[in-house]
Amino acid sequence: MGQEPNTELQQFLRSRRAKITPEEAGLPPHSGTRRVPGLRREEVAQLAGVSVDYYIRVERGRHAHVSETVLDALARALRLSEVERAHLFRIARRSPARPRPLPPQRVRPGLQLLVDTLTDVPVLVLGRRLDVLASNHLARALYTDFEALPARCRNMARLIFLDEQVRTLHADWEEGARGVVASLRLYAGRHPHDPALAELVGELSVQDPDFRSWWADHDVLQRTHGTKRYHHALVGDMVLGYEAFLATDDPDQTLGIYTAEPGSPSEERLKLLASWSSPTHRTGHSQAPPRG
Repeated sequence: MGQEPNTELQQFLRSRRAKITPEEAGLPPHSGTRRVPGLRREEVAQLAGVSVDYYIRVERGRHAHVSETVLDALARALRLSEVERAHLFRIARRSPARPRPLPPQRVRPGLQLLVDTLTDVPVLVLGRRLDVLASNHLARALYTDFEALPARCRNMARLIFLDEQVRTLHADWEEGARGVVASLRLYAGRHPHDPALAELVGELSVQDPDFRSWWADHDVLQRTHGTKRYHHALVGDMVLGYEAFLATDDPDQTLGIYTAEPGSPSEERLKLLASWSSPTHRTGHSQAPPRG
């Protein structure tokens, strides 16, 4: 029997060439009606300097050993970002294997101490599949009480798509949700045989049509830093910056720290949220905080 085609490579290449026009690729304008939204296969082959037949075999996932030179040429032809290029190399070199559970992830005591020590800003540690591995009290006040949730529900993808409170918290929900899907796609390139990922993707694809559609786009994203807008039920609107740091001993763990611009209304509201969510305040006051 022949080798199974690399469907992930097939779908990724198709999705990338659909996103780039001939003009963007540096090709002369084409007169007449085009049957595809982006580049044709023969145009990708021309730009990459390979034969059309060879590129077709690669895109169909039936070429088992694509050289680094060819992958580099395809990345240039399709104008891939550094993250997309790295993803292309990973999925092109994928070897067939049976799904197998990955060992449990644990947060090092030193990293957990850091999370607990930072009390003035929300702090999270995300693991494989965007599982929430650790959070400080302000992150729980911002999002939800992760520790009160069943273990399988402590997952940022499940929460942003299936939890109405977390969904409405994000003022730019679609942008954030698309980023979550693209982050999962990047993870899938590193761990294609993770059965827990397959379960998560299957569940979200069935329950949310947006997730199903965006998963098919094959976009990838590495979170590094940025800005998020929130509408919190207790303190109102906030604009928070975030910085993401990979753990050096586990590249599948990311420390996320959220901050507000000094002197801004967002900083005042974050301080208010911190004061209302502090353990001492919750112990000493039985009435609910005011809404704002």
